[in-house]
Amino acid sequence: MAGSTHSVSNQVPPLVGYDVFTADQALTAGVERHLDPELLDEVLGELSALGRASGAAQVQEWGVRANENPPRLRTHDRYGERIDEVDFHPSWHRLLGKGVSAGLTAAWARPGGHVRRAAAFLVWTQVEAGNGCPLSMTHAAVPALRTDPELAAEWEPRLTSMVYDRELRPAHLKAGALFGMGMTEKQGGSDVRANTTSARPLAEDGTYELTGHKWFCSAPMSDGFLVLAQAPGGLTCFLVPRVLADGTRNVFLVQRLKDKLGNRSNASAEVEFDGTWARRVGEEGRGVRTIIGMVAATRLDCVLGSAGLMRQAVAQAVHHCTHREAFGGKLVDKPLMRNVLADLALESEAATTLALRLAAAYDDGGEQERALLRIAVPAAKYWVTKRCPPVAVEAAECLGGNGYVEESGMPRLVRESPLNSVWEGAGNVQALDVLRALQREPGALDAYLREVGQARGADHRLDGAIKNLLTELADLEGVEGRARRLAERLALVLQGSLLVRFAPPQVADAFCAARLGGDGGAAFGTLPHTLDLAAVVERARPVS
Repeated sequence: MAGSTHSVSNQVPPLVGYDVFTADQALTAGVERHLDPELLDEVLGELSALGRASGAAQVQEWGVRANENPPRLRTHDRYGERIDEVDFHPSWHRLLGKGVSAGLTAAWARPGGHVRRAAAFLVWTQVEAGNGCPLSMTHAAVPALRTDPELAAEWEPRLTSMVYDRELRPAHLKAGALFGMGMTEKQGGSDVRANTTSARPLAEDGTYELTGHKWFCSAPMSDGFLVLAQAPGGLTCFLVPRVLADGTRNVFLVQRLKDKLGNRSNASAEVEFDGTWARRVGEEGRGVRTIIGMVAATRLDCVLGSAGLMRQAVAQAVHHCTHREAFGGKLVDKPLMRNVLADLALESEAATTLALRLAAAYDDGGEQERALLRIAVPAAKYWVTKRCPPVAVEAAECLGGNGYVEESGMPRLVRESPLNSVWEGAGNVQALDVLRALQREPGALDAYLREVGQARGADHRLDGAIKNLLTELADLEGVEGRARRLAERLALVLQGSLLVRFAPPQVADAFCAARLGGDGGAAFGTLPHTLDLAAVVERARPVS
C-alpha cells in the first residue's frame, strides 16, 4: 500500500453544473435590452436551457474529447475509389447537432433571430469553439444566396433547419444542410481578385465547370460551399454542392487538412476542383459584392466567438480566485488580484455588449442600422479579436501553474484565442475596410456618430474621446498608415458609449477611466485603485 505524504486541501472545484447564460449578467442584460418584450420569456427559457447544457460536465467532456481526437481525412475507400471524406469523433457530431438544434443556423427564419442566435452562439462556443465554424458558415451563407431568389428558395429552408443530418447525400433528400466557404488561394490570400480558379460555362443556363484550388476551405464535410472563381465576365460567386442531385459525388478533392495551432476539433482543408459542377450565385463579375453579405455575417461571428472565449476565460479566472486561498485569504480579496480580475472583466463585458448591439442592428434591418454595421463590424472585428489573446493569457495566469496545464482547460482557450483575428480577414484587412467605409459611404460615419452621440454628456472622458476621434477623422493625411489606430479608437469609443448607457456605473466608470481617459496601463491589473473594483469582479463571477 502506498504511503500518504499529505492531505489535499485548498483545491478549486471544477466550474461545472451551472447555467452559462444566466450566470453572465452582461449577456442576460443585453438580451433583455434588445429583444421584443413579447419574445423575452420564450427566448430567456431557450437560452437558459442551452446555458445549462453548456455548463454540464458531460457536454464539457464532449469538447475535450473532440479536441483530443481531431478529424481525419480519408481520401479513398477500401476499394481504391476516391471518396474525400472527413471522419470526426462522435463528440464532434454531438456538439454540432446540439448547436444546430439550438437554432445557431436559424437566425434568418425566427423573430429576433439575430440577437437570440448571437447570445446562443456566445454561450455555446464556450463549450468548444471548433464547431462554431460550420454553424457560422451555414448561417452566413443565407444573405449571399438571397441575391438569387431561386437558389434561396431552394437552399434557405435547409440551411435554417434545426435538424442536423450528417449523411452525405443529395441535399433535396435531407432535413437540414450545412455550408462551407472557399475564397482564398495560395497566391492571393486575402486578395481574392488574384484568384485563378476558372469557371467554364456549361450548356444549362447558370451552370459552370470549375478548375482550380482553394488554399483554405472551411468545413469540408459540408453539403455545399460558396466559392469564388474567374468566369468569362470576371470574378464570380458559385455554389458547389458536395453531392449532385442524381446522388453522385461532385468532384471535390480534399488534398489535406490543415494542422492548426488551435481549433483542433474543426476541419479546415485544401481542396482541388477538376471539372467540378457549380451553380452561379449572382451576376458574373460581381463575386465580391455577392459574397460580401456572407463575409460581414462571419465577421460578426468572429466578434461573438472572441467575446465568448473571453467570457469563459474570465469566468474560470474569477471562479478560481473566489475559491483559492493564498497568503492568508481568498485570492479574489487581494487588492492586486482584484485589479487584474476587474480589468479582465471590463474587456469581456465591453466585447459582449458591443457584439449584441451589432446583432440587434441586423434584426432591425433599417437603413441607419445597416450603415452603422458597415463601419462598426470591421472596427469591432479588428479590436475585439485583437483583445482576445491577451485576455486568455492573463486569465490563465490567474490560475498560476495550473493554468498552464491541459487539464485546467485554459491552454485550449489560449490556443484558440488568436483565431478570430486571422479568420475572415486579418487585422489590416479590417482596418482598411473601415477606411473604405469612411471614404465611400458617408452615411456610415453619420450613423456611427449618431449612435455614440446618445451617450454624450454622461461621462467627460467619453466626451473627450469623441472629440479626439473627430479630430483624427478630420485629418486624412497618411490615413492608411493610421488605419489600425483609427479602427481601435472607433471600437473603443463605441464600447464606451454603450457601457455608459447600459452597464452599471462601476463598470462604465472603470472602462472610461482606463480605456478612454488614459488612467490605465498597458498590462491588465493597472486600473486606478480608487474605483469600485470589487463590484466589477462580483458582476463577472459565474454562480455555480
